[in-house]
Amino acid sequence: MKLRITTYNIHKGVTSFGARPRIHALKQAIQAMQSDVLFLQEVQGRHDLHALKHATDWPELSQQDFLAGDSHQCAYGMNAVYDHGHHGNALLSCFPILSSRNQNISDHKYEARGILHCVVRAPEAEVHCFVIHLGLFAGSRKRQTAALIEAVSASAPPGAPIIIAGDFNDWGNHLSEELRETLGVTEVFDENLSRRGFGTYLRQLSGRGTKIQPARTFPAAMPFLQLDRIYVRGFKVESAEVLHGTMWSKLSDHAPIVANLQLK
Repeated sequence: MKLRITTYNIHKGVTSFGARPRIHALKQAIQAMQSDVLFLQEVQGRHDLHALKHATDWPELSQQDFLAGDSHQCAYGMNAVYDHGHHGNALLSCFPILSSRNQNISDHKYEARGILHCVVRAPEAEVHCFVIHLGLFAGSRKRQTAALIEAVSASAPPGAPIIIAGDFNDWGNHLSEELRETLGVTEVFDENLSRRGFGTYLRQLSGRGTKIQPARTFPAAMPFLQLDRIYVRGFKVESAEVLHGTMWSKLSDHAPIVANLQLK
């Protein structure tokens, strides 16, 4: 069984400056990815002010339903709630979503965060999918990672295929090793020598090892921070890439990651 997956922080479907809608262009870009399962962050479930101000450009449907269209099912985890709307994480799947549960892991009142756990019935297995968006502070991320590990361990049977993807805000790459050791996952760029460059290849040949680094995804116009990740268990990673360039820099402040997986 092969899966094509994407993780993408869509920045609520608006531009960074001026808050102009980009949701229609985002839908076209997402459709062009041809991904089976998409892990989305900062999805606007409702925003009355944008809907009023941009009546012709703002869809009547919630963003998760609008982006899913007729080709995917969707599940939504509402995290941040305010007077004029709410936003959170979403999972879009071309396979049936058997169940979904959103767990509040907010560490303080200024950042609403959650873990959206969905079980997807793929052709050869039930896949446990976790959409995550961690906080901006190191202490919050550490506690939220502990909550993530506990949630995965409690809900996914040992050996079950899992995918954990989202915006980890972990620019110092301090969380990956704990996730690998406790959950038995790998990050999709762990074995991508071509992305790391010739220097990494020489270090491996010399036996000096390599410092495993995720991909750079932020800001989308010129990525230099490693914020977005895809961790998998029970899959072989056939390929992984960051989509960048002029078009992607106009859609969101994050660049999406697309990976092709093969069930082991």
